[in-house]
Amino acid sequence: MASSDRIHVAVGVIENADGHIFISRRHQHLHQGDKWEFPGGKVEQGEEVYRALCRELLEECNIEVQDATPLTVIHHDYADKRVLLDVWRVTRFSGQVQQREGQEWRWVSVPELGAYRFPEANQDIIDKIQDLNFPGF
Repeated sequence: MASSDRIHVAVGVIENADGHIFISRRHQHLHQGDKWEFPGGKVEQGEEVYRALCRELLEECNIEVQDATPLTVIHHDYADKRVLLDVWRVTRFSGQVQQREGQEWRWVSVPELGAYRFPEANQDIIDKIQDLNFPGF
């Protein structure tokens, strides 16, 4: 597989005022279906990652990002797909969070993240969140 075959994804770790994290369950028919995830989506050709993050979170979660900082970058190879996850911590946003694509969703505390099944690539995100001294974590 050429490096251009790697799917570049902007991912938002959305944190509310209580320090809880927004997660949603992938539709069963999708890659890594029925597992929980942090919201986001593909970065389009020539698109800046931050713009992709803002676009995807508005489309998917009904929020406008007001403050986000890079959290980590993850390269992960599944048997059938290669991904590059550009992960951002979103601490300020406007709008009422919801899941516009019909997925089940919830706010969970950081310790609760371990109780949910996430795609393998997301484990590094969970580890990073747990390692940081975010307020409320």
